[in-house]
Amino acid sequence: MRRIVAGIAALALAVTLTACTSENDDLADQYREGSNQGFISGDGTVEEIAVADRGEPIVFTGTGVDGETISSDDYAGDVLVVNFWYAACGPCRVEAPILESVFQATQDAGADFVGVNIYDGPEQATSFEEKYGVTYPSMLLREDTDLKLTFASLTTIQAAPTTLVLDTQGRVAARFIGAVQSESILRSVVTDLVAEDS
Repeated sequence: MRRIVAGIAALALAVTLTACTSENDDLADQYREGSNQGFISGDGTVEEIAVADRGEPIVFTGTGVDGETISSDDYAGDVLVVNFWYAACGPCRVEAPILESVFQATQDAGADFVGVNIYDGPEQATSFEEKYGVTYPSMLLREDTDLKLTFASLTTIQAAPTTLVLDTQGRVAARFIGAVQSESILRSVVTDLVAEDS
């Protein structure tokens, strides 16, 4: 019986260590150093999906950090980068400048960005956006069941950060599993998709 209790305690401790609970910038430092402490994330793998295998367009509506409604209709005809994040996530902090830079570089060409904050309320999300210079909007997922259902079949929502790139028809054309680690790779994926529709 003691072994069972000890095993349960060890499991609980392991789960606690993988949960991202601190608002501290130490998490970003830990991520840069290669530590997996404080978050659950993939390894940055990029998966590109052939046109024939992309499935149906993604239709979504959510509430933005500023309280405004954000819809897939707002991005009709554009390549759309959808990034799942939350404020206390170390790798989310590291990738934020990369995402913003690619957003600035590609928006005039026909690409757009939207974030999906999976845990925070408006105040935490706004603070993150201001601190890390994120200018594109984000939707709040925490209490939005419909938005959760929309994305649940496309990605593991809890494994932030994850980034989806939708083609001009709104279909998933690429997935970044874990933090986006290369500005040039993301920019290449986005610009290739913009050119695909030319």
